[in-house]
Amino acid sequence: MQKDLVAVTVKGVLPTTNGCAVFLGSEEKTFVIYVDPSVGNAIQMTLGGVRRERPLTHDLIGSILLGLGARVEHVIVNDAREGTFFARIFLRMENEIGRKIIEIDARPSDSIVLALQQKRPILVARPVYDGVEDMTDTLERLLRQQAEEGHETDEPPGGDSP
Repeated sequence: MQKDLVAVTVKGVLPTTNGCAVFLGSEEKTFVIYVDPSVGNAIQMTLGGVRRERPLTHDLIGSILLGLGARVEHVIVNDAREGTFFARIFLRMENEIGRKIIEIDARPSDSIVLALQQKRPILVARPVYDGVEDMTDTLERLLRQQAEEGHETDEPPGGDSP
């Protein structure tokens, strides 16, 4: 991998008042991208291996790519300006005519779903990665809170009495 790119994984997807927070990171640090609820749900379903009876938009796109003999090579979160992230999807097409790499401008959220569906790398441009705030501690705290709240709702009502 080029040294100006950092490989990241999805570390968590948590609901917010206006959508979802997608935490991306490496061993070094974690950062957050805010996405709308439908794409946040698609990311969570893909991570969980959940299949719908009918294909959702990202499933449809994956099927179209497959039908055209193309696949996601990788995605790159390549820019961040005023709190908005930008991404590129790199597609590889191979057929009897030859081999071609196609680069497409896309929202990071859509790019992440497609990369997860096809088990392809999610990369971040080094200047973007270096410029984002490290949210590792925040994610760990939120996940701990979520786990504690889950334990509270798992307890039977009425306390310790038999």
